[in-house]
Amino acid sequence: MKQRNLGKSGLKVSVVGLGCNNFGARVDLETARAVVHAALDAGIDLLDTADVYGDKGGSEEALGQILGPRRKDIVLATKLGLDMTRKEGPYQLAGASRRYVMQAVEASLRRLKTDYIDLYQVHRFDPETPQDETIRALDDLIRQGKVRYVGCSNYPAWAVADARWTAREVGASAFVSCQDEYSLLFREPEKELLPAMQHFGLGLLPYFPLASGMLTGKYERHAVPSKDTRFGKMPHIAERYGTDENWRKVEALKTFCLERQRTLTELAFSWLASCPQVSSVIAGASRPEQVVQNAKAAGWELSAAELVEIDRIAGVASN
Repeated sequence: MKQRNLGKSGLKVSVVGLGCNNFGARVDLETARAVVHAALDAGIDLLDTADVYGDKGGSEEALGQILGPRRKDIVLATKLGLDMTRKEGPYQLAGASRRYVMQAVEASLRRLKTDYIDLYQVHRFDPETPQDETIRALDDLIRQGKVRYVGCSNYPAWAVADARWTAREVGASAFVSCQDEYSLLFREPEKELLPAMQHFGLGLLPYFPLASGMLTGKYERHAVPSKDTRFGKMPHIAERYGTDENWRKVEALKTFCLERQRTLTELAFSWLASCPQVSSVIAGASRPEQVVQNAKAAGWELSAAELVEIDRIAGVASN
């Protein structure tokens, strides 16, 4: 498994990472254990979770039980900021205020059974909290040794730039990464986010690399998806990705892969890995064999001509 620096930081991560959002909810503890061990054995060392995953805390708790002595072998990433409130009340457990940052990190450390987090990410931009308050609070966690690096997720490009400028102005540790949706079927980050990241030297951790299954090849146009698939369980996801335009792209990309005796999954991972800003492709897995497949999928070295052809299929002008 190839290693890359996370942006311009000194932290190295595997080019494929394991998304642990299914743990504690759709994946039971023993299956999650098998998936994590398969990932580590395949060379994946970046494990990404969040406090809200697994029905609010379940994913972190599962990892805390699974890792044990192998904690030292991984880059452990988690997030804060989305609502962790478990019951109705006047105070919402969410956001990126100093008060909540300090509260959330202690809860994550306890669930993860660790005394430090390698990458602590703000899950979503909080417009109600000044950026300098969040940045200073995260910097304090780094100085206390509870966090090694900090990043953001789902931030608009202007907020990423503002956060970097703010960190420099107040003399605090800056974000080293952004975690955002990016795939062959969702290329919005190319408009503003990727240029900003390139300017500031941040690493991208793309999630939904397979577009919720559209890029696995298991779905067919006009066919009713199986009830045990994501499209079958969540019609709104199927509606979002299963547009006529996306089906056209997927069918053309399938032909592209068949001509090269490759799979659509290989293309999805390897195309992301070809992006200079991408440090690690975050992909979830619910079975050990799935994570092994993902680990191998990013090994296709796409040529410049192939990248141009992919852009043509996607209807995107090549740089």
